[in-house]
Amino acid sequence: MLRCRHLVAALVLTSLFALPALADQGKPTPTSQELLTKSSAAEWRQPDPNNLLVMQLSSGRVLIELAPDFAPLHAANIRTLVREHYFDGLAIERVQDNFVTQWGDPAGNDGSDPARIRPLGKASSTVAPEFTRPIDLKLPWTALPDGDVYAPEVGFSKGFPVARDPASGQEWLTHCYGMVGVGRDNGPETGSGSELYAVIGQAPRRLDRNLAVVGRVLEGMPLLSGLPRGPAPMGFYTHPAQRTAIQSVRLAADLPAAQRPSIEVLRTDSATFTALIEAKRNRRDAFYTTPAGKVDLCGIDVPMRAAQTAASTKP
Repeated sequence: MLRCRHLVAALVLTSLFALPALADQGKPTPTSQELLTKSSAAEWRQPDPNNLLVMQLSSGRVLIELAPDFAPLHAANIRTLVREHYFDGLAIERVQDNFVTQWGDPAGNDGSDPARIRPLGKASSTVAPEFTRPIDLKLPWTALPDGDVYAPEVGFSKGFPVARDPASGQEWLTHCYGMVGVGRDNGPETGSGSELYAVIGQAPRRLDRNLAVVGRVLEGMPLLSGLPRGPAPMGFYTHPAQRTAIQSVRLAADLPAAQRPSIEVLRTDSATFTALIEAKRNRRDAFYTTPAGKVDLCGIDVPMRAAQTAASTKP
């Protein structure tokens, strides 16, 4: 039954995407900015401050939205680490070209005296693997019609890129640019959230279902992707002076109201987001004489902007 329902949904969505493309063939495609300008306030949402991390670097601010619907245990442990001020004074310790930027405790990776490794406080040192989760048909879902190399179905749910396999009944967050994952050792349960990384290069989708993906960078990607690459294997820095210090990491909910980030994110179950997907698939303007007719999951950016209205807080 689940497979049939997904098949029908996929056929309907494919038809919905195909018809406008045929009807509007030859007409200029609205730009992303034109579509966003016409969007309604209800199509935007304000991230839950309990799921919004504010990481302060000397170079600026990085905002990360956690995804507790897909990795609730890791999200809870990361919140505990943040409230223990675990990350304060630690560093970005690894930047591997076209791959990831990683931050955490350098003493855990540079061969230092184990006694120097920062304790996790009330947080757990191990967390059950959350590489996938059962498909939840109650979660919002905006499918892409063009297929995928790594999964039978892909789309967006609550602002995050997601892959699905109806045969196994599982879904998972994917390693697209800007997604945040949990570093671990060989043991599947060893990723506590004390070592985090952001994807800064071409989407390493081969990592999907092998690591817990826990969120997405909403703001500050240039501060992570533009750092010098580490000279050691896997992009680790060899000297403390090469590392970027983390001044602090806080939950937005724990900041005074006046200091909380005032941002909103386009809802991925909105009509404007669907129109943005179609504009990406079939862009027609003075430059694009031959539309691609397709788009891949990691080729879609979910827009974010400074809060302009009292937008709905529903994901």
